[in-house]
Amino acid sequence: MIVYNFVSSCCQDSCGEVIYDLFSFFLQFWGTYITIMLAPVIASLHLSFINNRIKAYITEEKELIMEPSLKWAGNPNVTVLVKAFGLKATVQVVDLQVFASPRITLKPLVPSFPCFAKILVSLMEKPHVDFGLKLVGADLMAIPGLYRFVQETIKNQVANMYLWPRTLEVPIMDPSKAEKKPVGILYVKVVRAHNLRKKDLLGKSDPYVKLRLTEEKLPSKKTSVKHSNLNPEWNEEFKLVVKDPETQALELIVYDWEKVGKHEKMGMNVIKLKDLTPDETKSLTLDMLKNMDPNDVQNEKSRGQIVVEVTYKPFREADLPKEIREDANVVEKAPDDTPAGGGLLVVIVHEAQDLEGKHHTNPYVRILFRGEERKTKHIKKNRDPRWEEEFQFVCDEPPIHDKLHVEVLSRPPSIGIHSKENLGYVVVSLADVVSNKRINEKYHLIDSKNGRIQIELQWRTS
Repeated sequence: MIVYNFVSSCCQDSCGEVIYDLFSFFLQFWGTYITIMLAPVIASLHLSFINNRIKAYITEEKELIMEPSLKWAGNPNVTVLVKAFGLKATVQVVDLQVFASPRITLKPLVPSFPCFAKILVSLMEKPHVDFGLKLVGADLMAIPGLYRFVQETIKNQVANMYLWPRTLEVPIMDPSKAEKKPVGILYVKVVRAHNLRKKDLLGKSDPYVKLRLTEEKLPSKKTSVKHSNLNPEWNEEFKLVVKDPETQALELIVYDWEKVGKHEKMGMNVIKLKDLTPDETKSLTLDMLKNMDPNDVQNEKSRGQIVVEVTYKPFREADLPKEIREDANVVEKAPDDTPAGGGLLVVIVHEAQDLEGKHHTNPYVRILFRGEERKTKHIKKNRDPRWEEEFQFVCDEPPIHDKLHVEVLSRPPSIGIHSKENLGYVVVSLADVVSNKRINEKYHLIDSKNGRIQIELQWRTS
């Protein structure tokens, strides 16, 4: 595990408790994130933090500056083909070690996840690079003067590119869009579709709709799948948070669900929010198009129609907290009989996507916490199941050191020779749930090619 030692006295003296708490949470969150998501990679690369310390600096700008000391060592399988004076030779790089002191700047800090728009990386000093070169088993570095010449050349070349104040800039998101805050809610009702094109060779298509707002990186919302139906009726309602009604649009894409393989797009269309009258419900019948290119002749082919009802409601000062409730960390209180000093851990299993079993896909979710086991219902033949089931665990004390084990399994058919299958799992640390009160995330399933599961966690106290 990577440990972050934060110089608390310096931060508290210079910027007060608010900024100190922000940075402490930020480092703790990313420490946990890196540990869970990148631990296998770091272990395989033998990357380590020297002294287990990261320096953090406070500035007048909206930024977080960190300076870790890194070391990487390994024996990579790298060979170099050298050509000189008409001769060729294959040289092997061995015993490679790199010591570096980068400055990593996250800026600007923004209210949208992942909390920063760009990563800037610079080297505060020339990196130390140590390695060996072998040619047909012989050590080339034994040649007088060659080792120092090669090492200095590498240092100077790297320094010319990234030595401070030169930087490597990695854009994460558009800062102008990231700074925008919610200004309203778009209510969408997916009513029905007409005359969709048949996609399956045998039988009819299995349509469902994905919808999202452009300029957002949030996962798309989805309707249920209507099997063997070219005129499906959904009557399903959704809410989407709007940040810029002048530039954003509602994107609707109809897919043909497949048990195995990629789901095929049946058609799409968009609704520009600036064309909607605030607080007025509008019923629209949209032609399904191949894409949004007005010059594409393929859009002239009939792909059916989709009927939706949309209402854009801008926020008013009085109802702002209520409308953005789905993005807030406000949770209900625990029952009065909850143990003193403890609380109620609430686990809501929303849905999963792109599940794939070897012999069958009849998924259900199994939850393990402190020896207790809970299960959702199983859903037959569905790679994108939606459960929306809630489970509660009474805790005598906050589960700050506990982990929640969630696995997705497939129940075998009642008639058959196959046993149940594991479709993937995820282990969630609960420390952040206790501190934030509520987390609603999509997790990539371990041991699954593309599977994801959306789980909401709440920590309720009385």
